[in-house]
Amino acid sequence: MASGSPRRKQLLEWAEVSFEIIVRETAETYPPDMPVVDVPVHIARNKALAVKNTVSPDRTVLAADTVVVLGNEIIGKPRDREDAIQILMKLSGQKHEVITGVVLLRGEKELAFYDRTAVWFHELGRADLERYVDHYKPYDKAGAYAIQEWIGVVGIKGIEGDFYNVMGLPVSRVVQALQRF
Repeated sequence: MASGSPRRKQLLEWAEVSFEIIVRETAETYPPDMPVVDVPVHIARNKALAVKNTVSPDRTVLAADTVVVLGNEIIGKPRDREDAIQILMKLSGQKHEVITGVVLLRGEKELAFYDRTAVWFHELGRADLERYVDHYKPYDKAGAYAIQEWIGVVGIKGIEGDFYNVMGLPVSRVVQALQRF
């Protein structure tokens, strides 16, 4: 797996998928005119390609990237505490989408796809958001939150789609893809 995400690691372990983690620093950049659904696949592909030559050609490389989209704006990882609070204030009371791009590589073969989940937040007050950010420090998470933490338990009104996609990997779809790949 070309990801250091502890959440992706946990999901693959739960699915009983055998893997090892190999990560290479990769810029999470994309062309400014790229459609939002293509962005996480583009970034995941770059992560997979960065690792591809470090494994034998008969091994499968799995890479993923997750973005949060509000309207047509991609919301990345927060820069700092205040940015995390501001991001969460934007999401408060709103519907947003979580899109995870997945790329599998083996030799010259590639399979790429994305999964979308709609998420609705309750209205959340600044004091609650400050407490969440100070306690959970969601600085490594797109959208400044993790659905499996406090904010997901009390702040999410509903979701439409794969819960695990919001955690960072549409794991059942990945397992199906690995079986066919």
